[in-house]
Amino acid sequence: MRFAAVSLALVCALAACSKSPPPAGKWEGGYASNGDVVAARVEVLPGGQVKVMAPDLTNASGSEEQMSQYRAQLAADLANGWSTVVPREFDFDGKTFRKPGGVAPQMEWDKDSNQMILELYIGARPALPVPLHPVSDFHDNPFPAG
Repeated sequence: MRFAAVSLALVCALAACSKSPPPAGKWEGGYASNGDVVAARVEVLPGGQVKVMAPDLTNASGSEEQMSQYRAQLAADLANGWSTVVPREFDFDGKTFRKPGGVAPQMEWDKDSNQMILELYIGARPALPVPLHPVSDFHDNPFPAG
């Protein structure tokens, strides 16, 4: 009986420590601020692999018409290049996606809102958080209407 109790306790402890499966789904979003313009998509496949693409421009400036053209070009690059994106593995702890064995967060998922933040690393700058919203299917333009 004591062996069964110890075995049951061990199974419960292992279950509590097991990794949460990544949330399957699709997220997209656009970001434009301080000269940075990003169009992004993330798809977490049912097996846990992740497809991610985020074409960007830095030091972008100009009229609102020029900025609109930049957003349109990045959205087109995203839509046209998406079919070539190869799924990759990430470590997932229930909230944060990291490269296998890595430390730096690549994405943060909020279970309650089902929103994703893509942490985009451009050069030696700190991570740029790009907010993504869940979608049932991707759109031609990932930028929020506004």
